[in-house]
Parts: sequence; structure tokens; C-alpha cells
Amino acid sequence: MSLYPLFANLNQRLVLVVGGGAVGERKVAALRKTGAVIMVVAPRVSANLQAWAKAGFIRHIPEAFHESQLDRIWLVVAATDDRALNQRIAAEAWRRCIFVNVVDDVALSSFQVPALVDRSPLMIAISTGGAAPAFARLIRERIESLLDASLGPLTDLVARYRIRIRTRIPDTARRRRFFERLFHGPVAGLLRQGQALRAARALIGALRDLHDEKAAGSVALVGAGPGDPGLLTLNALRSINEADVILHDRLVSADVLALARRDAELVDVGKQSGADLTSQQAIHALLLQHASQGKRVVRLKGGDPFLFGRGGEELEFLRAHGIAFDVVPGITAAMACAAYAGIPLTHRDHAQSVRFLTAHSREGVHALAQQDLADAGQTLAIYMGVGLLSEIRDHLLAHGRLATTPFALVENGSRPEQRIIRGVLDQLPELARTHQVQSPALLIVGAVAALADRLHWYGQAPLGGTTDIARDLRAA
Repeated sequence: MSLYPLFANLNQRLVLVVGGGAVGERKVAALRKTGAVIMVVAPRVSANLQAWAKAGFIRHIPEAFHESQLDRIWLVVAATDDRALNQRIAAEAWRRCIFVNVVDDVALSSFQVPALVDRSPLMIAISTGGAAPAFARLIRERIESLLDASLGPLTDLVARYRIRIRTRIPDTARRRRFFERLFHGPVAGLLRQGQALRAARALIGALRDLHDEKAAGSVALVGAGPGDPGLLTLNALRSINEADVILHDRLVSADVLALARRDAELVDVGKQSGADLTSQQAIHALLLQHASQGKRVVRLKGGDPFLFGRGGEELEFLRAHGIAFDVVPGITAAMACAAYAGIPLTHRDHAQSVRFLTAHSREGVHALAQQDLADAGQTLAIYMGVGLLSEIRDHLLAHGRLATTPFALVENGSRPEQRIIRGVLDQLPELARTHQVQSPALLIVGAVAALADRLHWYGQAPLGGTTDIARDLRAA
């Protein structure tokens, strides 16, 4: 270990920054968060440094560096573009046993400024010893995505009750288990929801009820997006990483499931049109069973749990049984498939609105007739319609859509095997049969679908489509 990691308490201690340009400004901005008394030495400083000096946040010494300025200083940052000056500052700091950082010069520095993940009062510092600062920043970005903002308030809350916790739980092993329950359980969940008072009450209640070692379970309804793990939200990734049990749909990709902990239990409760593998009642029973055992359960759904995902039914069940829950939205299939196909769902020239529909059952197809589907300025995004394409076409034609209306079938949207089938409405079932389209596939109907022919960017070019985009748009 070439460097000894430490966190310095600079509150109300004198810190000297030499240099008033952009680099010096960045260093001062970071130091201001520590409560340090900051002196900036430079004949001229940036506009922000001038403003901070005027407001009394820092002290500006408008002169050249000289050794006497190091009197009573705890820490020095040399942020000038003059190497000879930086060498002189570093030599004098070393002579006086003052920690010094010379920006972008490891050899002259006695300490390095790490990349920082700030969940105050929780802090995580990453350093490569100055060898590859870009790597430290990249690692920091990855850690940032795993740690949500509630960790700061959770650390604050634990600090406030630390003495009470140690007194109430003198045994180290039991205290460790208690902290684990705080980290993974409802206290952290309440803080994620912005309910600090309820979180404090939950912590107090957990301390009061220590005789019951069994942790309370909870359920998170999490949208897994359309398949590309890069489209997971940060909250979805954190929920998957924290899950003890994951009940997942058939459409959740293997790449997304691979992000779960190795010891997490994965339960396939997938459904497929015409062949439910697990009934909704059975899924409810599994949610209740695992949550009642004190587990953190993730109900992982393709797309978004509240858009044709029965998320509302599951929340009603959880509420009725007193199970704590939270919801993490996902990027729904219509948004992702359209984006990856180069299809804007709305367009100033071609589509002023969009309607999300499901054709999951024959009744769903008939329900289409009850709405105004003839509007050429409205894009239709139709879920779960692969098995009913003939009926969908006939209903749309019967209720005013032109036979020449462009469509796009996006199969496996956002995944490496994505395909786009393009044509006009009258050809829909025939083209789907010709190209053997399988679910999952989203149907987009409307003038904007024709734009996939020239705006597609992901995967292979559209199949079976016309090439006269202008004609298709006019016909629509």
C-alpha cells in the first residue's frame, strides 16, 4: 500500500490554495464543504473566487506566494501553471511538515485528492495514487450507481441513535445483525421515500422489539425495462442487488437477471399469451410467502410495472396484507422499442399524440373499436398483439385507419436480436407471417412508423418495408 488512506478534519483549520484560476476554483469549491478557513494566494482570481471572497467564504491574498504565508497552515494546494513555483511551494511545505498537493504532479505531492462518492456523512474515497485519475473517476461512477441517496440520511439516523443502540444491544454479533436489518429493511425504505420521521419511529420500534429477531419483509415492484440492462434505472439496479428473492416475468432478459446477487433466489413466474405459466393468484401467494419470511422481495417486470403489468393489482394485494412496498418505474416497451427503431412516437409534422393499447385478449381487440382510432395524427403503440395481428388490422381498417397507414413491428426491442418489420397496415399479418415474428414484439401504427426506414440506428435495417418514405407519410 503506497498511500495511507485517511479523512482529514479541516473544520476551522487554515488551508492555503495557491492559484486563482479554474483549477484553483475547483479545489476551493471542494474545500468549502469541509468548513476549512481558506486563504487563496494569487494576484488575480476567477470571478467565482472574487464573489466568494466578497461574501466572506474565503480570504483572497492578492499577491505572489512567499513562505510566510504557510504560518499556521494545516494543508496546502498548489494549483498554478508555473512548475518552478509549484516546486518551491512543495519544498517549503515538506520542510515544515505540512501536507501538500500539487495538482497533476504526483512526485511533488505528499497527499492525493481522491475521487469521492459523497453520501454525507458517509464518504467513499477512491485513489490510484495519482497513476490513473481517470480510472478513479470511472470507478466512482460505477459506485455512484449502486449507492442511493438515502444512505446519507440513514447514516445520520444511526449516528443519532448510536449510543442507544450500543446500550440496548451490547453483543457485537447481534448489533451487526441489527445494522444489516436497518440497511436492507423498512427503515432504509422509508428514507428512500422521503419519510424521515416514520423511519426514525421504525428504528425506535425495532430497538423496542428486539426479542423478535425476525426482520420485516418487503416487496419492491421493479420495472426491468425492455431487455437492455443499460436501460435499467439506478434505483432498479439497487433493488435487484438488494433482493433476497426475485419473482420475474418471462420477458426479463438474462442479462438483467445476471445482475442479481449470487445467493438471491430467482423464481420464474412468466406469462405468455394463451398459456399462463403462473396465475396472478399464485404470484400473490408467493409475494406473501416470501415477504412473511422477512425477505426483501423484488417483483421484476419487463417494461414498467404500471403499464399493462398488473402492478396495481399486486399493490392492492400487498396493502391488504400489510406488507411494506415500494415501486421503481421502468422504461416501458413502447418508449424503448420506438427509440431503438428510430421511431419518434410523436412528431410535429406527423403525430401530435400517442395511445398505448393492449391486445392481450380477444376482448382487448374488440375494445379498440370503442375508441377514436381513425385519427391519422395519433400514433398507436399496441402491446401483446403478435397472436392477433389479423384481428387488429381488420378492426383498425373498419374504424377508419387507411390501408396505407405505415406500421412497424419491433421484435425483441433493445436486445441484440432486435428486428424491425416495416410495411403498411393492409400487409400487417402477411408480413409478420413471412418474417415469422415472435413475441415479445411491439406494434407501432401511424405515420411516424415510416421514419424507421431512414432513422433506424440499432441492429439490422428494417425488413419487408417500402423505401418511398415520403409516399408513405403522404398516404398516412
